[in-house]
This record gives sequence, structure tokens and C-alpha cells, in this order.
Amino acid sequence: MNKATPGAVARAAALALAWSLPPAQATQQPAAPQPSAKASARAPAGAPLKATVSHWWTSGGESAAIRQFADAYTRAGGQWIDQAVAGADQSRASTINRIVGGNAPVAAQFNTSKQFRDIVDQGLLNNLDDVAARGNWDNILPRTIIDAIKIDGHYYAAPVDIHMPAWFFYSKAAYAKAGIQAEPKSWEEFVAQLDRLKKAGLIPLAFGGQVWQEKIVFDAIFALVGGPELYLKIYRDRDLRAVASPAFRDVLVKFKALRAYTDPGSPGRNWNDATALVVSGRAGVQIMGDWAKGEFTSAGQVAGKHFGCFPGFGPRPPYMVAGDAFVFPKTAKPQIVQAQKLLATVMTAPGPQAEFSARKGSIPIRPDVDMSKLDVCARMGIKIMQDKARQLPNAEMLLDPDLNGALQDVLTNYWNRNETPERAQQAFAQAIRDNTW
Repeated sequence: MNKATPGAVARAAALALAWSLPPAQATQQPAAPQPSAKASARAPAGAPLKATVSHWWTSGGESAAIRQFADAYTRAGGQWIDQAVAGADQSRASTINRIVGGNAPVAAQFNTSKQFRDIVDQGLLNNLDDVAARGNWDNILPRTIIDAIKIDGHYYAAPVDIHMPAWFFYSKAAYAKAGIQAEPKSWEEFVAQLDRLKKAGLIPLAFGGQVWQEKIVFDAIFALVGGPELYLKIYRDRDLRAVASPAFRDVLVKFKALRAYTDPGSPGRNWNDATALVVSGRAGVQIMGDWAKGEFTSAGQVAGKHFGCFPGFGPRPPYMVAGDAFVFPKTAKPQIVQAQKLLATVMTAPGPQAEFSARKGSIPIRPDVDMSKLDVCARMGIKIMQDKARQLPNAEMLLDPDLNGALQDVLTNYWNRNETPERAQQAFAQAIRDNTW
């Protein structure tokens, strides 16, 4: 997962398509009987099916995770050709440029969101309906995932994980040094703990001052402090009265209050470098998606022993649902189509799903996998996902890329400048007006 697209990149991609191309909430349920892995995920005899796979997973934990898919694809008779592009925005822009230029990869990573809707509408992706039917996706995938990848009755992406982008990860050593003995039960307790971490000479909040990271922290506070109802009124319903409300102003105020707990080195810091501060015990807590667990794992740390995790405050905090998916650019070449279908089958099969999630920090897209390798945070997430009432779509599932990017611009201006919450409310409302049609 990552990690949102700034408005400039989204608009550039949309312009590239417009100028270069012709027109053209349920819980997981037990899966129905599946064909065996050997029967459904095996290349035909002969030369291996070559697959160029474009993605942005380049950190230690991410690389270890995607290697599970690559190895499984090789075992199934394929040949994985890795084409990693550092940075989610850069990777997506590269994919779109390659599609426009006639040099598309066999498969490419996007977030489970509206990011790839434009290229679906332009007729530039092959659908995966037969793979989805064999895999019983209609019945095993959560509704929030289906709503993002099934467009006009057809599946256009293979989901590979379920992420929750609003976890709180904390260093057990840092908390002990600050004399903190329990996880916070409210916003007030959380702020009090940040004060104690600061007093102990630690960085209270490990933070990466990049636009998408600012948005992740904001959305976490939005969902927890504002609540799911206000969150949906603004992100789903575009309710301008809700944007102007005192409740939303309070969200903005509390969000910016966190700035006092970051360190001077935070601007421009990569997310995994912020995670490393928690891993080393130099920082107390990080608000980040569960992909951060891959960095703890790569450092030999164990959830519940060296670091802790909680999804929010109180007994039933909302659980924001996000994820990653791979799309398959349009082609009529039989070998490439076969490679695409084999890739989609392998990536969504129970075995690779279990191995990938154990390293990525995510939870599997399907319930019929071996959960024994998953850590306590992942098992907590799986249990929460069984409660439909706690599932909350992440902003990218609800907002078009242009609007999401425009709101990111508003929030980064508010976070980094001497701007009042009232001015931020006005800018938030204007961004919605300008990008809703």
C-alpha cells in the first residue's frame, strides 16, 4: 500500500490520457471449494510465461514480501521480470506513460482505489472475470475491496492485500523509558503520552514530512476524533456544511497539534526511515499503515515483544480499509494474456497470500489461508474485519484522484504554514467544489 497520489501527478496522468488516447460492506465469508493450486495456477508446458511486473515495493520488508509472489510465479511455470520503480507516484506515472507509449508491463501495481478508473474507462485494461469466477471473489472478498476493483460488472484488478493505514506502532523500549505502562484509551491519554515521551528526551511522534504521510496521519485523526459519520459526510457525500462544522474544525486543530511532537528532521523523511526511529527506540510512536510492520520484522523485532500496535482509541475504533492491487494492461497476445491470468491466480492463491502477508504486514484478502504465520497485529486486524460495522473505506476509495490530490495540497499547506483552521476549512470546501462534477 501507499500512499496517496498528489494532485499534480494525478492531473498530469489524466492529461496524458486525454491528449494521447482515443475515447474509448460485507464481512469475509468462507470460500466455496476451489480447484487445486496445481490445477488452477500452473502455466502450460513449454517456455515459461514471461511477466514484466511494475511496482514500487523497494524497502526491505516490501522487497521480501513481493519476492513471495515472484517465487510462487516461478514455481507455477512463469518467469517474473521485476521492474521496481521507487516511489508510488513515480511508479504509477511510469506505468501510465508506458501504456500510452505502447510499452506496457504485463502487470502493474496500483492502490485498491479509484486510481486506475481512468484507464479502465479508456478500455486499456484486460478484465479478470474468469480468474475471479474460479477464485470465487464475489463471495470471499470484503465489499469495500470489490467496490474498488469491480467496475461496470467486470473485475479489472487483482487485490493482493488488505491494509489498514491508520495503525499506531510504538516502541516498547521507548514507552518503558518514558514510564508509559498502557496503550491510550482516548485522544487525551494519547497526547499525555506524547508529552511523557518528549520529557524523556525521545522523539514523541516519528513522522515523515511528505504529503501522503501527512494525509495518512490526518485521516487517522479524522476517523478517530471526528468519527465515521463525519468522515463519510465529507469524503463520501461531499457535504460542505459538515466541512464548515465545529466538529471538523476540532479535527483540524487536533491534527496540527501533533506537529509539536515531531522532530526537526521530519520534513521530507521517507516513511521507512521514520519507522526505523521507532525500531531503534529513538522515537515513541508512528501513525502509519500496517506495511510498517515489514520494517520491524526485517530488523528481527516481534510484535507484542519489541513493539506494540493499536488501531485507535477506545473499545471499537473504526478500521480503515485500504490495500494494493495489480492491473493488467490491454493486449490480445495469447502468451501475455496467459501470463496475466497466471499472475492473477498465483497472487490471490492461499499459499502465496499467507507468505506475502506475513512479510508485508498486511492481512490476506481471503479467509481460507494459514494464519499461523501472521503476527498479533495482523490477527487483531482479521478479527476486526469480521465486524462490518467497523469497516471504513479509506479516502482513496471514496475520492477521485484529482480531488484526493487537491485535499492533500490543502492539508500540507495547513500543516506546514501558519494557517488557521478556519482558512483550512474554506480551502477544503473550495477544493471539493472545484473537483466535483
